[in-house]
Amino acid sequence: MRTSSLRLQLLAWVVLPLAGLATINLWTSHRSALATADLVTDRMLLGSARAIAERVAMSDGVLDATIPPAAIEMFDTGDHDSVYYRVETANGRLLTGYPDLPAIQGGPGIAPVYRDNRLRMLAFSHPVVGAGDDSPISVTVGVTLAGHDAMVRRLWFGAFTQQLALVAIAGLFVLLGLHRGLVPLIRLRDAVRSPNRNDLDPVEVRGAQNEIRPLIDALNAYMERVRAQMASQRRFIANAAHQLRTPLALLSTQASYALRETGPEARHEALVALQASSGRLARLAEQLLTLSRAEPGSRRPRADHIDLTEAARQVLETHTPVAIGRNIDLGLEEVGPVPVVGDGTMLREMIVNLVDNALRHTPSGGSVTVTLASGGDEAVLTVADNGPGIPEEERDHVFERFYSIAGSTEDGSGLGLAIVREVVESARGRVTLADSAAGGLLVEVRLPLARS
Repeated sequence: MRTSSLRLQLLAWVVLPLAGLATINLWTSHRSALATADLVTDRMLLGSARAIAERVAMSDGVLDATIPPAAIEMFDTGDHDSVYYRVETANGRLLTGYPDLPAIQGGPGIAPVYRDNRLRMLAFSHPVVGAGDDSPISVTVGVTLAGHDAMVRRLWFGAFTQQLALVAIAGLFVLLGLHRGLVPLIRLRDAVRSPNRNDLDPVEVRGAQNEIRPLIDALNAYMERVRAQMASQRRFIANAAHQLRTPLALLSTQASYALRETGPEARHEALVALQASSGRLARLAEQLLTLSRAEPGSRRPRADHIDLTEAARQVLETHTPVAIGRNIDLGLEEVGPVPVVGDGTMLREMIVNLVDNALRHTPSGGSVTVTLASGGDEAVLTVADNGPGIPEEERDHVFERFYSIAGSTEDGSGLGLAIVREVVESARGRVTLADSAAGGLLVEVRLPLARS
């Protein structure tokens, strides 16, 4: 399992490669220790053979081979090694030593097992003055490997101890460095979790490194967006409560008036007014719910493939009875499918609000035209009417929630264009207002076309 501790992960990334390098170094150290022990043993064998050869001389016409004690004692390293030797003439006659000692060819090396022990052996040739055909003599010296192996172990263990100490000291310094390096992160955690933080003020951490600074900046930027969203929600709730208070009070008054009336005609008139007020209140509640769904982050992002032409046709069919009742020419101009990608429900709601807003502000006998086309890589939706339009100085404000144009006689909630803007921006599009050819308002929505 992978550890969730950043400190342990960083420590592992530093110490484990270092331990791997130390392992490789130990392997090379063992080879170096073995080469050193071979060299030292071979030098001792050569010294011993030379000391023996130099003591061989002619005495009364006979070769005399005397083994000097120093030639044997130089191998006395406390490891209880056994030394074997053989001295023979050029024609193979044994002068002294072990006759069954294996012969060695070439330079020093490891000989076969001799008397249950492996030997490292060396042969040395030395001329003897006056020896005639017996010269040069050959001296072979072999020694068991106890001292040799002990030297390898001592050298390798010393290197192992140094490498282990190096890894341990490196790990300790890495831990200390991580502890100091992670202090800003701990401060950031404590600052965010502090019980004294009652709001979303920016977080500042002293001594933060360049690698941590972007995290702090991103956190502060996120909290700034959260603060803005919370402020928007508070304004929305306050405005919604204010907008709902008036129609609710009106409903209560109309209901009380209807209860007091005894005449059928007066009561019927009061009930009709009550029904109209309840309808406006229901429309206001529906638009409030739509606006809340259109806000970023309120719904899971969707990527529906929507044909705006088909969606507009369905919306116009739904609003046809209203247009006929008000004697308004409601038309659709299109040249074929206009595919876009987005939240299908919200895109249809956008068209509903545009058409509904145009119908409410168009006088009897007027016209509302919905046009759909594609230009380049954009889908273009326009809704044009011949109503009073919107003054140019107020066109930036009508997208605000609950905003009403001064002097307007229409009883609207002020949420229609606000909903349109939220939906369009969520779909990565843009919406603009202009004068229509008939003198009313032209609303143009541009959205990215769906790629085939």
